Amino acid sequence: MVHSSTEWMGQLDEQGTDLHLELSGEGSIRARLMHALREAIRSGRLAPDTRLPSYRGLALDLGIARNTVAAAYAELAEEGWLTSRQGSGTRVARRATPPEPDTTRRARRPAPRKAVHDLLPSSPDAAAFPRAAWLSSARRALTAAPNDAFGAGDPRGRPELRQALAEYLARARGVRTEADRIVVCSGFAHGLRLLAKVLGGPIATESYGLAFHRSILNDAGASTVALTIDSHGARVDELPGTGATSVLLTPAHQYPTGGPLHPRRRAEVIDWARATGGLVLEDDYDGEFRYDREPVGAVQGLDPGHVVYLGSTSKSLSPALRLGWLVLPPALVGDVLRAKGERELWSGVVDQLTLADFLASGGYDKHLRRMRRSYRRRREQLVGTLAERAPHIGVSGIAAGLHAVLELPPGTEETALRAARRLGIALDGLGPYRHPASTMPPRDGVVIGYATPPEHGFTAALDALCLALPDG
Repeated sequence: MVHSSTEWMGQLDEQGTDLHLELSGEGSIRARLMHALREAIRSGRLAPDTRLPSYRGLALDLGIARNTVAAAYAELAEEGWLTSRQGSGTRVARRATPPEPDTTRRARRPAPRKAVHDLLPSSPDAAAFPRAAWLSSARRALTAAPNDAFGAGDPRGRPELRQALAEYLARARGVRTEADRIVVCSGFAHGLRLLAKVLGGPIATESYGLAFHRSILNDAGASTVALTIDSHGARVDELPGTGATSVLLTPAHQYPTGGPLHPRRRAEVIDWARATGGLVLEDDYDGEFRYDREPVGAVQGLDPGHVVYLGSTSKSLSPALRLGWLVLPPALVGDVLRAKGERELWSGVVDQLTLADFLASGGYDKHLRRMRRSYRRRREQLVGTLAERAPHIGVSGIAAGLHAVLELPPGTEETALRAARRLGIALDGLGPYRHPASTMPPRDGVVIGYATPPEHGFTAALDALCLALPDG
């Protein structure tokens, strides 16, 4: 017996999905079923061409007669709500679309213009993701994976990935570690949150950097202080006067202004950490991409006991993978694992195993070599276009990475950003990167992510950019 206020969940057969129906109101069971289906279609919950359960399947789930479902389907088909075709089952009719919502009020407001050219320094070229090679690694990894890989898991991350990372980072970035000192996380931001929980503050940061990273530290209760930056990177000689117990640096390629941390300052920050018991947090966000100079090795290699090395696949492969890693001093491993928790939403095992194979098989190195050539061409095109059409605009940070800073005349940053928006360009100004407590004079500029646009749209993006820049 079906009661008027009872909710039912009908399971479709093995080719379908779940269907939620509420058989409410008066009348026979067939009438109530027809009413529930009409309402589901009218409201848009059942989209046109959605396949419905078989007569038998829905009847069993609802506890009603099969003939009742068949009669309801037949009558709704006659009314035009459903269609029934041999071999295709019963489906929602394509013409049975719900009415369009009233957009009269919204039409009075102009919709924000969607960016045509994405020059934000946020990600690599999405179209260049190595799909075929990644799929091959996934197949090999799944074939070789032990059964325990699909159990509850280890908060450190899969041992296959940690071992592959230890070998790769030693070879390519000069990192000194063992697999049991690596903790896999779901990207740089996740790793920074874990460290903020463990370390507290104050934490020194570079005067120019991502406000998002400062907010992560602040939200965890770790206050931040600003270090001056110049052409040699962060002024680490200012650390003793800040009261900071840790310092977050981008030593291979200062973000966003460009340039590596000078070798003398690398030694100075290690001396500071040893003398005070402090900790250096090394953000190696794009350390693999070098064009005009030899690769700059990781600071971590100078003193693994006083440096935490943070890396991810966000710039090298894709931010969508949500894979990152912390290379920790031995004394911090336990604290970070406790902060991570035993049942946290970790990075997916399949992606971890796939990346492990991608590293071990050489696919990662091959992809990086290909992308270096591609990004070098883009960088040269950017520099050449600006030299020809906007020679009064200075360009910095181009020896490495996936972005550049265009130096603008004082007072012109906001004007350039407004012009860019009118031309459909998504662009970052330099202003928001400045630490609010910095004593450095503000600089006007824009940050160009030259890796982000698709290959076919890069020239058009540069043409539009030149129109947005202030005249000389």
